[in-house]
Amino acid sequence: MDGRFYDGKSARSHPAVVSVDAEAVTISTENKERRWPSKGLSVAFEANEARLSHSAEPDARLVVSRSDWTLAGGLLAKQTARRDRSRERRLAVALAVVAAAVTGFVFIGVPALSGPLARATPVEYEGNMGRNFDLQMNALFPRCDGEEGQAALQAMTERLASNADTVFDIRIRAVQAPMINAFALPGGSIVVTDDLIRAADTPDEVAAVVAHEIAHVEKRHVMQAVWRNLGFGLILDAVVGGGSGAGQQAVILAGQATDLSYGRAAEHEADERGRALLHDAGFSSKGMAAFFDRLSKMEDQKLAEAAEFAATHPASGRRAREARAAERPGAPALSADDWRKVKSACKAEDPTLRVIRRNLGL
Repeated sequence: MDGRFYDGKSARSHPAVVSVDAEAVTISTENKERRWPSKGLSVAFEANEARLSHSAEPDARLVVSRSDWTLAGGLLAKQTARRDRSRERRLAVALAVVAAAVTGFVFIGVPALSGPLARATPVEYEGNMGRNFDLQMNALFPRCDGEEGQAALQAMTERLASNADTVFDIRIRAVQAPMINAFALPGGSIVVTDDLIRAADTPDEVAAVVAHEIAHVEKRHVMQAVWRNLGFGLILDAVVGGGSGAGQQAVILAGQATDLSYGRAAEHEADERGRALLHDAGFSSKGMAAFFDRLSKMEDQKLAEAAEFAATHPASGRRAREARAAERPGAPALSADDWRKVKSACKAEDPTLRVIRRNLGL
């Protein structure tokens, strides 16, 4: 049969006469004859062509008609096809094993290692990451304009944080966002939404939420969540394009900033430590149960306002019962005047967020 031979040294093709027996392919060109044994021979099909290569000359290619190869190849063609199918099956099995190993590492190994990794993360690294988060948050949710209220909120937070065992300066800000939520970011920054402040009846409720978030910072739960989501980012990055870092960016900087998920054990630890911080500051811890009670009722009524907080701070009813069993009386977290300032800090709502609230029915 006739074919075209490429020697791999130039783009020029050489007319070839090809013969096949049970052991090899013989290729005769104008000035040379070569013999490719069955061992090391590979065949790939493209449209109506068969493209042959050999491990002895990895850059060379022989192109013949697919129908000619099927007819003339005989036993050798069948052997090569079986070998290629076997190679494909081995490759598929190997890829499945690798995928299972990667998935196990991401969904089991990374969560198991997230605690030690978080504690081993250098403070400077977390601080730099926190500044990146802050930039993202500023772009997503504008800071409330009421500076007196912001100052009162910061003063209350500093009093709570004075007994926290953390190297980070705890900073807090109220933001305009169409959700009831509060979350800690890497590096000690805490964000409280205007909807959460509106939903609270007393400053003690806000103080309880803030104390809980300070506890997340102290226990390095924030970095644990970051390390866990980094694992999911590896899978996403493989899907959207390996090496681009798009998965990590998407998970960490977009979703992670407002969806830090800690797990039941970490939430329980943060609740307990939060109550201790309230007691150490001389504040009443009764606001924690009161706030969780309100959230639990919202969740039972399936109100949209509670959905975001429920996603990141689950099981409000159970946590309300635990908080009530451990609560203690104390001084109000804010004076009546400071509470009024905090409540009014976010009254001037951003027009864009007003449209979002209306569209969401909030």
